[in-house]
Amino acid sequence: MLQHALDRGHEVVAVCREKSIEKLCSFQGRITIVPGATNDRQVIEKAVSGCDGVLTVLVPWGVHNYSSGTAQAVLDYASHDARLVFSCGWHITRDGQDVYSRQFIWLLDLAGWLARLVHIVDIDDQVEACRRIFDSEARWTVVRGSDLEEGDSQGLPVWSQHVGDPVLKSNMTRRVDFALFMIDALENQDLVHQAPAIVGCQTPSALSQTVA
Repeated sequence: MLQHALDRGHEVVAVCREKSIEKLCSFQGRITIVPGATNDRQVIEKAVSGCDGVLTVLVPWGVHNYSSGTAQAVLDYASHDARLVFSCGWHITRDGQDVYSRQFIWLLDLAGWLARLVHIVDIDDQVEACRRIFDSEARWTVVRGSDLEEGDSQGLPVWSQHVGDPVLKSNMTRRVDFALFMIDALENQDLVHQAPAIVGCQTPSALSQTVA
């Protein structure tokens, strides 16, 4: 996301855990780094001050409300007119109209149970984070990502309002293109108050729907 944002001429402020700052050394001098956790309200207040847009990855780390704490801090401190773009997985549903396979539901339940058991991830907290976003009056977009793979960019992903749409069947997006969609959403007014579920534009399901 950093590189896509810079390529489009954006001035970038990034929040990064102190132990991971060295991973951003290639961007030294081109971005402003605010060290700290994204659910630290003081860190977020400082980082979003004066920003026209905020990109937030809702990571459900631990069992201490990391996702919901992050989302709430962004909602509280971002400018009223700022574009807020959040990311999460397909399991988030806004209106209950998404259709999931039995395998998807089973794997989600199993992964969530195991993660909570060892205090690594709390998927329910990501659900709570998105509930707060959906209920807010901010100019938000929640990008719901498929499974991710590495590789060169294939272009801007396609999207649907609901999981279960045939265009999403391939359930795969290049990681670099997920980031591209996040950046593009900052200026796409059609995505305000939308929760697009995305898939790679060159996947079989996307191509079959385009041809049809």
